[in-house]
Amino acid sequence: MSHRDIRIGTMAGWAPNAVKLIKQLLPHGFESFQLNAWRSVGDVNWAQFADEALAVCGDKAIISTIGLFGNPLIDADCAKQWEAIIDNAHHFGTNVVVGFAGAVDGKPLEQSIPVFKKVWTPLAARAKDKGVKIAWENCDMGGRWEDVRWNIAHAPRAWEMMFNELAGYDNIGLEWEPCHQLNSLVDPIPQLRKIVESGRLFHIHGKDATVAWDIIRTYGIRGGKPFVWHRTPGFGDTNWTDVISILRMFKWNGSIDIEGWHDPVYCGELEYTGQVHALNYLKNCRGGPFVPNPVVG
Repeated sequence: MSHRDIRIGTMAGWAPNAVKLIKQLLPHGFESFQLNAWRSVGDVNWAQFADEALAVCGDKAIISTIGLFGNPLIDADCAKQWEAIIDNAHHFGTNVVVGFAGAVDGKPLEQSIPVFKKVWTPLAARAKDKGVKIAWENCDMGGRWEDVRWNIAHAPRAWEMMFNELAGYDNIGLEWEPCHQLNSLVDPIPQLRKIVESGRLFHIHGKDATVAWDIIRTYGIRGGKPFVWHRTPGFGDTNWTDVISILRMFKWNGSIDIEGWHDPVYCGELEYTGQVHALNYLKNCRGGPFVPNPVVG
């Protein structure tokens, strides 16, 4: 037993810059890295990219997940690239692939479900055959139930519909973070208990939020005043000690990878000041430095 049951890491982007970034971040103590492409994986040599990333990580870190963040429900090329993500995860030593579930943009969420089933059934089967888990991020991408954008996997009711459509595939689940739930004024803690108990939690993004309840009470949520902000862990409202305690109570193993680039304060020149603070904060929430038990007798 050590702290490596729940690693703390960050997102490192995609080739070719990911390897350079990992090399610079490792000395700060990051233990895992998510490699993710935006909309397209591009022309990538999978084996070479993986070999270079793993060589830099050495015995200090792992590649926790690889992923593609696009809209596979309306972009056929994106859906096709998901096949490559699934097929090549093993090169990186991971069995978790992540991204958006997609959406039929501008329509009520229910209208995305038939397309979701058509696109994701063969992908879920392909992943299951290869021992790969698919984790959809719970980001709403600025959409609403009546008017979705990019990703339908943003609310518990939607998750239930999605899992029902792909019944029989226990390799589909969530890449969860409390930030997006707080943005919807949902308490993330009871939600986390339910998700982890269901066995559908495959990866966690280290991103939080701050809710300005004084603004909500004064102006409401439609009063033209910002009332919630994405935050780096350690600067937001979530008690991450509770998060990690719940994970360990359910014997969850995996990585919490910090998703930066959203905090309105720790940004720009302070981006990695905030991320390294979050790294150390989350390690403290994990219990601080691992101390082995004394050997008696």
